Order: sequence, then C-alpha cells, then structure tokens
Amino acid sequence: MTETSVHSAKLNAASESVGTHGASQFHPTAVEHPRPHARLISQALLLDQEDAYSAGTVGFLARALVQATMPHSDPKTNEFVRHNGHYSLSIMAPAGVGLPYGRYPRLVLAYLNTEAVKQKTRHIALDHHFSHFCAGLGIPPTTGPRGSLPQLREQMQRLFASTFQCLFHDEEKGRHAGDGFLIADKRTLWWDPSREIGDVSAESHVVLSERFFREATEAPVPLDLRVLRALRSPFEIDIYVWLTWRFFRLRKPVTIPWDSLQLQFGCGYKNPRHFKRRLLKYLKSVLGYYPSARLANTDAGLLLKPSATHVSPMKV
Repeated sequence: MTETSVHSAKLNAASESVGTHGASQFHPTAVEHPRPHARLISQALLLDQEDAYSAGTVGFLARALVQATMPHSDPKTNEFVRHNGHYSLSIMAPAGVGLPYGRYPRLVLAYLNTEAVKQKTRHIALDHHFSHFCAGLGIPPTTGPRGSLPQLREQMQRLFASTFQCLFHDEEKGRHAGDGFLIADKRTLWWDPSREIGDVSAESHVVLSERFFREATEAPVPLDLRVLRALRSPFEIDIYVWLTWRFFRLRKPVTIPWDSLQLQFGCGYKNPRHFKRRLLKYLKSVLGYYPSARLANTDAGLLLKPSATHVSPMKV
C-alpha cells in the first residue's frame, strides 16, 4: 500500500474533498504541516528555538478532561455529555449559572492543573489583580459588557459551579464504573481592582477538590502553554491536547472513525461533513505548532501514526 508523503499534499485539498468523494482509505491524503500565517510566525519561530522546558512554559491537563471535553459554544442547557469510546464525560450545572464553554475555562483549567502539579498542593493562589491573572492566561484584559474580564469572570463561575461525572460503560463485557467531582471545594475570587496590594484577606484563591487534585496530578498530560495561549479556538485547544495525549500512548498506526471523532469533539454538528471540514480546518492551525505529528485524512477516519509527544514526558 502506497501513501502520500507527509509533506506532499495540502490540507486545503483534503478539506475540499470532504464534500465530494474524499480520499481513498487505501491511499490516504497526508495532512500537511503548514507554515503559520503572519500573525503566528514569531510565535512558531520561538517554539522552534526554545522547547517548553527551557522556556518554563510546560503545562498540564488532567486526562479525564482530555479524553472528552467541555462545550465549544454555549449549549443553552444545564447538562452536557461527550463520548470517547466506552468513556464519557458528563457535566451538569445549576440552572441559574449555566455550563462552562469556550476557550477561557480551558485556559483556567490548564492554569489550575499546572499549579497543582508544580506546587503539589490543592491550595492555588491567583494573581492579586484579576486583570493580571487574565493577562497571565494569554487573554488581553478588556472591560465593558463584552470585554474579556467579565467573560472570564462568568466562565470561572460556571466552571466552579459545575459537577463533572467520568463514566466508563462496556455493555459487551458487563462493566460499568463512574466517578464524580467538582473542580474546587472552595474558591474566593475578588474582582475589585481598587484593593490594596498586600491585603492577604482579600487575595483570590482556589482550593481544588481532593478528587480533581488526584486526577490533575496522577499522570497528567504535558503540554506547551505557549501553544495553548496562541490557539484562538477551543476546538483547536482540544485537538492539540488530544493529539499529544494519543501520541504518548500510540505504538502502531490507528484510524479513528469520523463518527467517533464527532462524538468526542463536536456533538453540536448535525452534518458529519460539516464537522469533518471544521476539524480539518482547525487541525491545520494546530499542526503549525506541532510539526512532529504524523497523521492523514482518510475516508474511514483520521489516521494517526506513532509520533513524538509535543512535550516530552521524560522530563516531567
């Protein structure tokens, strides 16, 4: 069986083929690793020059939140489920609060998870000024009704109010297991920028739940925080952390069916072709930062071939 070279076919061509015949599953179209466009060139060059360990930008994310993820956009409901094979992640939120969604709660989770790993404690201090904390996540702090600061506040409130359920169900083998948790048992968050520096009683902090702390620190997925902050879409973030997790475990080529990927990444897409086209579009952005990933677009699904993880687990 012959296969197109990894750098020989353009992802755009692969995406255009989705609406017609697609690539043959016997002759997969390899996904090109594109050169980042002008807005991202300096960031990509920086990644080439200094790895995450040297730059001090190694981050972590719990596996339970990588295998299945939060909504990309507002689901307009208080219960959300995503599936990955026999595993599913269910998120429930109080009716008056709503579910966390989008890019911001993903960045907050990466921050909390990273601090838990590095500090080895459930007690996570946030920056004294909320605008500084926002900027530290890679979000330019802006005010106003649609500014980043009020949006981040709302998403953090949604995140901490939600209950997460991790479920494993294998009907064929008659096995069922589940585990539920809150992200935090306690949180004290101050939004007032006029507070005096040094007022310890008014410092923002989070006490992670014992269950989430264990999930966050027992074999978490390593990632590069520079990439997380540079990616503009929550879908791109999900693809990036999922790829580095899969490649850590991958020993031989595997094809992930498109319908399985849709259940995992995009429950809101009614048309499978629209989902596939969108995934390939965002995958192109991710590969600009992850050039060692080896994969191909086929009719049967996304073909993954053993590749180096984006951040080496050997140094963790």
